Amino acid sequence: MRKFKTESKKLLDLMINSIYTNREIFLRELISNASDAVDKLYFRSLVDEDVQINRADLAITVAFDKDARTVTVSDNGIGMSKDDLDKNLGTIAHSDSFEFKADQNKEGLAAADPDDTPVADVDIIGQFGVGFYSAFMVGKKVKVISRAYGSDEAWAWESDGIEGYTLSPAERSEHGTDVIVSLKDNTDEERYDTFATESGLRQLIKRYSNYVRYPIQMEVTKTRTLPKPDDAGDDYKPEYEEYTEIETINSMIPIWKRRKSDVTDEEYNEFYKTDFHDFEDPLDVMSLHAEGTLNYDALMFVPSHAPYDMWSKDYKKGLALYSSSVLIMEKCEELVPDYFNFVRGIVDSADLTLNISRETLQHNSQLRAIARRLEKKIKQNLASLRDDEREKYESFFSEFGRTLKYGLYASYGMARETLADLLMFYSAKQQKMITLDEYIADAPADAEAIYFAAGDSKERLAQMPIVTTVLAKGYDVLLCDENVDEFCMMALGQYASTREVALEGEEPKQWPLKNVGGEDLGLTTEAEKEKAEETTKENAELFDAMKEALDGKVEKVVVSTRLTDSPVVLTTEGAVSLQMAQMLKSQPGSEEAPSAHVVLEVNAEHPIFETMKSAHAAGETDKVNEYTQILYDQALLVEGLPIDNPLAFAQKVTSLMK
Repeated sequence: MRKFKTESKKLLDLMINSIYTNREIFLRELISNASDAVDKLYFRSLVDEDVQINRADLAITVAFDKDARTVTVSDNGIGMSKDDLDKNLGTIAHSDSFEFKADQNKEGLAAADPDDTPVADVDIIGQFGVGFYSAFMVGKKVKVISRAYGSDEAWAWESDGIEGYTLSPAERSEHGTDVIVSLKDNTDEERYDTFATESGLRQLIKRYSNYVRYPIQMEVTKTRTLPKPDDAGDDYKPEYEEYTEIETINSMIPIWKRRKSDVTDEEYNEFYKTDFHDFEDPLDVMSLHAEGTLNYDALMFVPSHAPYDMWSKDYKKGLALYSSSVLIMEKCEELVPDYFNFVRGIVDSADLTLNISRETLQHNSQLRAIARRLEKKIKQNLASLRDDEREKYESFFSEFGRTLKYGLYASYGMARETLADLLMFYSAKQQKMITLDEYIADAPADAEAIYFAAGDSKERLAQMPIVTTVLAKGYDVLLCDENVDEFCMMALGQYASTREVALEGEEPKQWPLKNVGGEDLGLTTEAEKEKAEETTKENAELFDAMKEALDGKVEKVVVSTRLTDSPVVLTTEGAVSLQMAQMLKSQPGSEEAPSAHVVLEVNAEHPIFETMKSAHAAGETDKVNEYTQILYDQALLVEGLPIDNPLAFAQKVTSLMK
């Protein structure tokens, strides 16, 4: 027995037990090695005219023996001599593939095959020389039989992965390599014999190696109907038999490496539904091919509907990350920001600096560079949908608009350049969904702000007195009925239209976002303000009595400058509105949530105001208190907010009707 070179026992133990975290990737690593071996032979055929190889004949075979409990990965690639086996498998962390890539780059060869495929298209996967040893995670013994191309002899390398290995003559009819893994015995925690099944191997090939460029073939069992006997009667029942045949398991050609113009919509739709387990076609497809310091291909999809678990804590965003068409991570979260967490797809790059297990990356700067470019691509495509395919964009926004809004709020407005012009809200004036740019484009010449109202229903918001007042003045109001809307508006603060062109040397005009239920909207003349203040002072005693009747529920009572038909309205001072306060109050740990500074505004032109004045002047304190409570509860109901005591409110209204 030959001893492993280097600190074999410790290093091999590290390879088997520490570097890899997922046992099933052993098949990915063995198939990747087989693909490299085939690629090396193909490369030689391109640069050496004496090597006559038909690329269509190159393949990888996966087989299993359930009784012997073995899994075999074979290829008809370049093969290994006795010395190659000793050097490549006897020296841990020696990568023949890495040396091959280095030599190829050094030579700078640019020959082409008969189909004009450049040599650079030969994509060697291996880097570290440790992938082979992942076989010992599932195998108690591994045997490698290999015959080098052009050689008449084959050699066998065999080891239990503990101390060393043996090398002995062997038989193999053609060039290539067989890796035979004898599976470990089952334990209470691990069922190793699941790897020696057709379904188990098929699943792993599809999951990790589906896009390896060479056919991965396996003998599979199928069922067919036997011919009906000539003498069979009317009651004959069809009989079936099982048979086996060689089938190519993998898809081979990654659709994401093809130009979008070369792929049909049907092909994209089928790929999306198959790989991402969706029943509906995607809403949009994004294809990106980047070349430069970092080369990669990306294919992304916007689903037509939100997944059922999108708002659950178990939902995980991210794109599938491939290196040389081999799956590295099923969901790489770093590739998409949270506000684009609905995007699904694939990124594939041979330039990624992977860690030794090929399960994560060594340099996150590469991911960040890719992520920035993908974010721009997603934004561009969504903007194009918004401008060119409005119906489709509105369908997208109804499914994922909340995610964009929450992303703007969660980033404290930092993502405004990416997200603000993608937002849509319902226009009370135009009675349809519009963007902020469209609000500004339709605004009167004297408009200075974007007005919005927040609540639980567009229908209720449209009927609110303060909304109808603003509309009556000729200004639009955005009706925000999602619980994140108001937080989103606060985070945004103001908006500069992407369609307005500023004069040279000037910044684009900033439009403040104003809640119609908040403080001064800037729609009142100085004369109206002075009259309201004067009337408030004249009725100070009445308003003090009304405030006292509400027992701390309002900060003050004043004459309103924004009401026309309604007797009262509730507004707020400061950043916290009534709706926001209600929402914060409903959250866990709401004891310390900020409260709204509520103001009861009274319409001095409404008949009820005269009734209140008369009751106060007559000293009818109980009547003033009762009417004040009714007016306050009525204002809450108009806002769509709950009242403290519905029964008491009903009794007060009933008493007035007697």
